[in-house]
Amino acid sequence: MKLNVDNQIINYIKIDDEDYISITDMLKAKEGNFLISSWLRNRNTIEFLGIWEELHNQNFNYIEFDIIKSKAGLNNFIISVKEWVEKTNAIGIISKAGRYGGTYAHKDIAFEFGMWISPKFKLLLIKEFERLKKQEQHQLEWNAKRELSKINYKIHTSSISHNLIPNKLNKNQINKIYADEADVLNMALFGMTAKEWRDNNKTLEGNMRDYASINELICLSNLESLNAVMINDGIKQPIRLERLNDIAISQIQILNKNDIDYLDNKQLELLKTNKSLTELSSPDKIK
Repeated sequence: MKLNVDNQIINYIKIDDEDYISITDMLKAKEGNFLISSWLRNRNTIEFLGIWEELHNQNFNYIEFDIIKSKAGLNNFIISVKEWVEKTNAIGIISKAGRYGGTYAHKDIAFEFGMWISPKFKLLLIKEFERLKKQEQHQLEWNAKRELSKINYKIHTSSISHNLIPNKLNKNQINKIYADEADVLNMALFGMTAKEWRDNNKTLEGNMRDYASINELICLSNLESLNAVMINDGIKQPIRLERLNDIAISQIQILNKNDIDYLDNKQLELLKTNKSLTELSSPDKIK
């Protein structure tokens, strides 16, 4: 991952879910012939690093740190990143080999290093870092929505023999009394009782709800709550069934419309020809 600060490309990496920025790349923005060790010679730098390690590193070697701190700022004092890490067990600065090799510092320390380059550079670095983190967050949200869209179709591994939208029940179906309240919900959403589904799908294991889509399961959960309220209100079963059927039709239409936003034109044509959503379930077909 890269930052662009004042036309200077700067790499940054993740270490234990923490952001580390290449101060090797940052150093290129400083005018003059400077090394990272030049920054480490400064007493204020050593004090800042010591405080950071105290807050974040339980294995920090305070004895060695006190020795280094006592010498910091003297004309003959010089210390490299390697020496700093080896003597104090520091974790805020690391050296990395390979393609993106160099010296990396935790973002807190990198921002402090940016101040050493120039106040302007530090501010630009912080703004660019914040911009990139927002961009990463938007990407994560988009990926999450995309994966949820895929899961919706993967759950629908086998299709119940009914339309995407529940069928409008006729008066004869509504007037038929079902002993099991669960079948009121089954009829409202799927247009059949559990027994009717088993009779029509003798080769399948489980029950009709095992083969429902995620949208149908969401709708079913809503219907259960609404049915309980209507039962408490003393509404008779045939009336409840008719109302629940109307609600199911409305909710599935809304949920399916939301899913259609994820489909490309080719998939929309399949829907128009009443193809089952199971035919769209392979990941490579989801946009």
